[in-house]
Amino acid sequence: MKITSVEPFHISVPYDYGGPLQKADSIPWRNMETLLVKVTTDAGVTGWGEGFGFTICGTTGYAVTHAIAPLAVGRDSRNIAALVNDIARKQHNCSRNGPVAFALSALDIALWDIAGKLAGQPLYRLLGGAETVERMPAYASLLRYGKAELVERKSAEAVEQGYSRVKLHEIGTAEVAVARKAMGPGIKLMVDTNCPWTADQAIAMAKEFAPHDLLWIEEPVWPPEDYAAMARVRRDGGVAVAAGENGGTFADFVQLIETAHVDYVQPSVTKIHGITGMLRVVELARSHGTTVAPHSPYFGPGLIATMHLAASMPEAPPIERFYLELEASPLGDWTNARDGHMPIPQGPGLGVDIDEAIIAKYRVGT
Repeated sequence: MKITSVEPFHISVPYDYGGPLQKADSIPWRNMETLLVKVTTDAGVTGWGEGFGFTICGTTGYAVTHAIAPLAVGRDSRNIAALVNDIARKQHNCSRNGPVAFALSALDIALWDIAGKLAGQPLYRLLGGAETVERMPAYASLLRYGKAELVERKSAEAVEQGYSRVKLHEIGTAEVAVARKAMGPGIKLMVDTNCPWTADQAIAMAKEFAPHDLLWIEEPVWPPEDYAAMARVRRDGGVAVAAGENGGTFADFVQLIETAHVDYVQPSVTKIHGITGMLRVVELARSHGTTVAPHSPYFGPGLIATMHLAASMPEAPPIERFYLELEASPLGDWTNARDGHMPIPQGPGLGVDIDEAIIAKYRVGT
């Protein structure tokens, strides 16, 4: 069964987050940017994938069209690992990390969607899940407010909506303290700091955060590939360390696990060569006793693929879900949490119907 087309669709959808928005670099996000990829075969079976993402969607889309599609069209869609590996090797000068790797991740997810449809099974079953899984636990991933009163209000609100896990994107002790107070002692609290500090600064901040009972501190040092610095934070900071969203290669995760000794490793299916790459990282983590906490703060097929991966794993890791409301979604209600859980589609492949009218309405470019 041959691939006949690989098409990127960049959409930009307004959303409500309940406060003044900030990215880690203080550039406001007003819309959720998503890069969807549609793969069509000569048998009429189509699959959907997603490549990272956000402000880099346009570049990833260009990589889909000019770097990945020419090497995928005409190839057999069924031997996914061999095809993805072959394209990665052909693009080895620019696919180790970044937009070309993100584009290849989208292709891989779409091919797994096709494989599930051909097998007539939901993806989590195809990946080895032994039992029916109707939903998975999720955690509310709050964007950065930078204001203690907003952090307090939104943290409490997330708990009221059924979340038993909440992640902040704050870098101040006051914001962490009010979140813990608002949620109470029974809720798991994580803090993603988005790589702001030196090792010494991160150790000092981890010690300030420690009294507030964190499950982990995430991405505490710059640059994120300073694995020795991260190991110091993990050893001396008094808080478990999570990292991996910036990892784009298998070798990155070897370093995170064997050199940085992180407690939680966070591969992103839209960056790490898709489901095929994620499966390798999961096995690596298992062999070292490291906990996998998938990175999935997005709203396309990458989120759905992450849900299926988690549903197939006996560890049942919780799903990261951005705590916001989209104006519309081409995936319908499947990207919405219900009582702190994400529903797992039971249809073949990813199990979701993509509303291409929504894509057309919010598409960026042509």
